[in-house]
Amino acid sequence: MKKAVLAIAASVILTPAIALADGHKDNNSGIAYTGPVESTTIATLLENTSMFSEQEAIVDGKIVRQVRNDKFIFSDGQSEIQIELDDDIKLAQPLTAETQVRIFGEYEGGKTPEIEVDHIQIL
Repeated sequence: MKKAVLAIAASVILTPAIALADGHKDNNSGIAYTGPVESTTIATLLENTSMFSEQEAIVDGKIVRQVRNDKFIFSDGQSEIQIELDDDIKLAQPLTAETQVRIFGEYEGGKTPEIEVDHIQIL
C-alpha cells in the first residue's frame, strides 16, 4: 500500500517537470526594438558625482580609447567618461574610435565616475 502511494505521488510530482523540461532551451533571439530610446548626456550624469550616486544610464557616442583591459574612455561629443565593459559583452564586429554606439549600463559617481556597461548597440 505504501509503495503504491509513493509511486503515485512520485508520478504526480515528476510528470509536469518532465513535460516542461524541454521548454528551457537557450533562445538568444531577444527583442529587436528599433524605435526611439530616451538617452542622456554625460554632462547630465556628471552633475552628481557623490560617492553613493547610482542610476541607470543610456548614452550615445563613441568609445575613443582604451585605458585598461576592460576600461575605456567614452565620449558623447561634448564630454568624456570612463566606462567598464562587462565580461559577457560580445559584438559581431570590432569597434573603432569612429563607431557610433549606444551604451546601456549603470552610472556610478565617486572619485572616478564611470558607467558599468551591460549592453552595447552599434548605431
